[in-house]
Amino acid sequence: MSAVVVENVSAPSRLPPEALAGVVHPTLPANIIERYVGATAGVLGAALVVVEIGILGWGVFARYVLDNPATWTDEVATILFIWLSMIGAVIALQRGEHMRLTAAVDMLPQSWQPRFDAFAHVVSATFLAIVSWYAIQYTIAQADAITQALEIADSWRASALPVAFLAMLLIELGRLGRHRPTHLAGSAAIAAAILVLLFAFRGTWLAWGPMSLTVFFGPLVILFIFSGAPIAFCFASATIAYLYFGTGTPLTIVLIRMDVGMSNMLLLAVPMFIFLGLLIEVVGIAKTMVSFLVTLLGHVRGGLEYVLLGAMFLVSGISGSKVADMAAVAPVLLPEMKQLGNDPGRMVALLAASGVMAETIPPSLVLITVGAVAGVSIASLFAGGVLPAAVAALALVIFVSLQSRRSGAKSERASARDIWNAFLLAAPGLLLPLLIRFFVLEGITTATEVSTIGVFYSLVVGLCTWRKVAWRRLFPIMVETAALSGAVLLIIGAATAMAWALTQSGFSRGLVQVMSGTGSVVPFMALSILVFIVLGSVLEGLPVIVLFGPLVFPVARALQINDVHYAMVIILAMGLGVFAPPFGLAFYAACGIGRVDPSTVMKCIWPYLGVLLLALLVIATFPVITTALL
Repeated sequence: MSAVVVENVSAPSRLPPEALAGVVHPTLPANIIERYVGATAGVLGAALVVVEIGILGWGVFARYVLDNPATWTDEVATILFIWLSMIGAVIALQRGEHMRLTAAVDMLPQSWQPRFDAFAHVVSATFLAIVSWYAIQYTIAQADAITQALEIADSWRASALPVAFLAMLLIELGRLGRHRPTHLAGSAAIAAAILVLLFAFRGTWLAWGPMSLTVFFGPLVILFIFSGAPIAFCFASATIAYLYFGTGTPLTIVLIRMDVGMSNMLLLAVPMFIFLGLLIEVVGIAKTMVSFLVTLLGHVRGGLEYVLLGAMFLVSGISGSKVADMAAVAPVLLPEMKQLGNDPGRMVALLAASGVMAETIPPSLVLITVGAVAGVSIASLFAGGVLPAAVAALALVIFVSLQSRRSGAKSERASARDIWNAFLLAAPGLLLPLLIRFFVLEGITTATEVSTIGVFYSLVVGLCTWRKVAWRRLFPIMVETAALSGAVLLIIGAATAMAWALTQSGFSRGLVQVMSGTGSVVPFMALSILVFIVLGSVLEGLPVIVLFGPLVFPVARALQINDVHYAMVIILAMGLGVFAPPFGLAFYAACGIGRVDPSTVMKCIWPYLGVLLLALLVIATFPVITTALL
């Protein structure tokens, strides 16, 4: 889970040209099939983005202008959302935009790299073949379920899974044909040997019970990840292997859990904010905003890094999704930061670190979830989350300040007149985040709906202020929105299935027993931080809170630890795990949004995470930081 690699459409390989000496030139039929699948998926993905925006926009218009809420909009949006996610995953695979780890393979001799590339494609094709079969079975089963508003079979929605998995299988089969037969034979032999061993010792895995987790979510998933296979495929493959060989559970459950993970309406904010972030660049809003920020802080070393921290502090919590928060900020700031000479790895590392910092800023979906599952006052959590976030932000500001003294990029100081002129041009854009927060905090719209308001607002501003919109660029950014959304959401779906498997194994109950045996506050808090960092990296944020919150809070109360204080500690610890490589889901989302190879970001992110860990220890040591505003 450590590298987003963008492959060229005409030569979809993650290897450098020198290493391609071991790869057979693409055969014409495979190339044609891949291009046809990719082009078709691109058109469908762009169309789905437009339709989703239209449906959500109509829902807001009908509710507040016509005073006649359209009850069908949420259901239609949900149906189309799973299609957008899966078609986007196809586009991402064809374009080489799925997140994957390449750091390990890149360290190998170039003569060995094509062999590992072939193995990664064998793993991917095998997974897609298996999951396609069970996706078809799942879709057939959903034919008996009828939707409430439209009263149609749910199979219309669920069919997005087999359609997309089969399309991705076609792409992977075509890519297998581009490797030398010797490389394919070796890769197939290794894959076959793994399957034989798993079958041969199936009785052992079943007898081991939860202990078999150490095999399937240890060496097996690490092997798949380090080979360079897409991260989502690695997660789902390990889950399928564990459930089949270690439990005997029907594998359609994997599709059910992936469907649940990707169908959450809250996540619809992800593609909408991704599109909004791309759109404000197309219509010129981003350029004027960045120009204004540069006139203010560009002459300061590391000035835009401070701006990035401030922007994440302001927009966090609005969408309810860390990915959507980053997607709303990154397209505005990162391109200009690159032009000023900032190191791409450091930029994305700071973006990810700012996501950790913002975990406790209200309004936050994580805070609301903790209050709901642990019986803690949400109002108290909102009050208690401000200062911990400020402490984390201050720690990052100090670190950025020290770091920028040596290498921070800067531009020339602007005059007062230039600053004023830049402000006038940027004012409509600067108003956008304020409008987004106002509509959400006042309960006027949901986070997903407000993104569509932002889209229409941006189009109006572009037409009225600059009287032109680069319409020819809209289709490419729609395709890009679908691709990036599909790559991120497929990982979320795979992680949801893996989280379910870990929970059903009894892993959670055993973990709580260990934590409750510490007996005093200091070791319990230390163990809580460690455990939630690890769980956050494996299970992502909300599943950790939902699964373990009701279990650990009674232990904390027995030790007389303040609920709000404990909540802030575990939320920030969980955030560190979610954004920490090599397993943190949000780390790869940040890399995907920032368009930087995670192996590059991984080298830069550890100091930022170390600073945040120190801030977390300070917060854990001094409860007054979280209780002062209660």
